[in-house]
Amino acid sequence: MPAPTQINRPRHILLVARVLTALVFLSLPPNTAIAEDVMLSEAQARNLGVRVAHPVPSPTDQTLPYPAQIVIPTPQLWVVSAPVAGMVTNLAVARGDRVVTGQALVTLESPSFVSLQRDYLHAVGQEVLANQQFKRNVDLFEGKAIPQRVLETSQVEARQASIAVIERRQMLYLSGLSDEAISRLTNEASISAKLTVVAPQAASVVDIAVSPGQRLEQAAPLVKLAHLSPLWAEIAIPASNVGSIRIGAKVEIEGYATSGRVILVSETTDAATQTILVRAEIPNSGALHPGQTAAVRISFLSAGESAWEIPYSGLIRRGEQTSIFIAVDGGFRLLPVTLLAEDQDHVVVAGPITDKDQVAIGGVSALRGILLRLGQ
Repeated sequence: MPAPTQINRPRHILLVARVLTALVFLSLPPNTAIAEDVMLSEAQARNLGVRVAHPVPSPTDQTLPYPAQIVIPTPQLWVVSAPVAGMVTNLAVARGDRVVTGQALVTLESPSFVSLQRDYLHAVGQEVLANQQFKRNVDLFEGKAIPQRVLETSQVEARQASIAVIERRQMLYLSGLSDEAISRLTNEASISAKLTVVAPQAASVVDIAVSPGQRLEQAAPLVKLAHLSPLWAEIAIPASNVGSIRIGAKVEIEGYATSGRVILVSETTDAATQTILVRAEIPNSGALHPGQTAAVRISFLSAGESAWEIPYSGLIRRGEQTSIFIAVDGGFRLLPVTLLAEDQDHVVVAGPITDKDQVAIGGVSALRGILLRLGQ
């Protein structure tokens, strides 16, 4: 075993040397060979300002908490729009309400709706007349009173009249009238200027886009509806940390019992924040609310070793390589580790360490400088 390195220089000279050696170390290419052990006495370590701490097991091999935004999945969000131009006369729901299929949402008063009903009834009347004429021509043709050309013409006119009814009926259906309401209009010929827009399916009201008295064009948004389970947690992960996160990884939200799974790791990086979007799908029993922020931890699917949390100051970077100094008999040893997660105060690493080990978290630059000189 090599003799402990002697450091008996005045304190101010030692500080200057420490800074210079650290700078030299950082400027070396990542593949520069260096020794692994720094042999120091306890007194020498104290003079260098070396401080140590025990690594803390990272809970269930998870990342550090990351901020997340709870959002509604886009396939579960849709907008109910105005089927015709008109004026809003009544709002039957409010933001946050739960609605069932067919429940009234908004009532409109619309001249356009009146025109649609009138055109439909006119088409129905024309169909009746065309069919009657065709039947008379069939009888006349059988009695040889008219030529076949006249019969064929009436047949085409009856067919066109039926198509016109189908078209007008479809327009009413698209405006929001049910088959039952259309049949009632056909039988009673009772035209109304008021149209009630109903919910197409059971959902929650997440936004109201109109107010009573407001005039609207056709297709203007009225109400935004959504299914609120499951929800998405959108997490911004530093680009340097995303390599340990995989599709299907378990995601836990602090303070929330139900866990979710990662469904997306984006292939692009946000240029402003240098983060990558990770999206998780979370079943929702009502405790989560769109728009809220939360802290989440993501499990490491490929963690073959235990994960450990240490202060950020204890991590050493050389290119893509990461390592730490751990205390050994007579000094410190440089130990390669895998970086799993980090924030401004802590990092999570995987490697052959235990909670009994002591990791250098102060004086690390001085240790690196000494190690560099030993490796020369």
